[in-house]
Amino acid sequence: MTAAPDSSAADNGHRFVRNGHESHVHVIPVAGDPDLGHLLVFGRPADGCLVRVHSRCFYGESLGSQDCDCGPELHKSLDFIQQEGVGVLVYLEQEGRGAGLVAKAMGYRESERTGVDSFTAYHNLGFPVDARRYEYAADSLRGLGLRRIRLLTNNPDKVQALREAGLLVHPEPIYTTPLSERASAYLESKRRRRGHWIPRGEPEQALTSAPGGTRPTRPLHRPVPGTPDPDRTAPPISFPRYHG
Repeated sequence: MTAAPDSSAADNGHRFVRNGHESHVHVIPVAGDPDLGHLLVFGRPADGCLVRVHSRCFYGESLGSQDCDCGPELHKSLDFIQQEGVGVLVYLEQEGRGAGLVAKAMGYRESERTGVDSFTAYHNLGFPVDARRYEYAADSLRGLGLRRIRLLTNNPDKVQALREAGLLVHPEPIYTTPLSERASAYLESKRRRRGHWIPRGEPEQALTSAPGGTRPTRPLHRPVPGTPDPDRTAPPISFPRYHG
């Protein structure tokens, strides 16, 4: 029997065409265990490149659900990475905020039955509100030689986890238009319950890369209050918590 090639070491770079835009991408298993997910590496990323760390959402990405922002956030992140010509998508197998697809479905049912948000529904069912982990993502990014990244996210917990894992992280919040009233309510619960930075409207965004394609000529978004310059080592910050 012929042994299967080592996928972690394989040269699999290839053309990738999306929305009429051609990129060069290669795929690397997440450090530690390929079952945890994969990195899609666009171009030749260097410090300061865009990174999206994204957890699987079968409903939003494969079934086109209008009940969340997962699909739109993924698509917008890929738009930005392709516009710059370089970046990394870390795709993690952490469905249902790490609880799994069945738990996610149970959470939806509990929300419909009681009228509570999904975070409260998980708590009522005995599931962790958010069981996702990011240390393997950080290890994988360091394996690419990255120490400083611009992270496409609205989630302060994700930023904090990657900083604690040794990366210098500048958050770039993502604006997406809610696809339904249910999606709008979910965004509001993430802002209210988890402190997510949910932009109130479409921010000014850069479409032109700096020389070398590793940094835009201006930030993709207006800076998040309280976040340090990613070029400097800074102590932990207190993330803003929005109420309303």
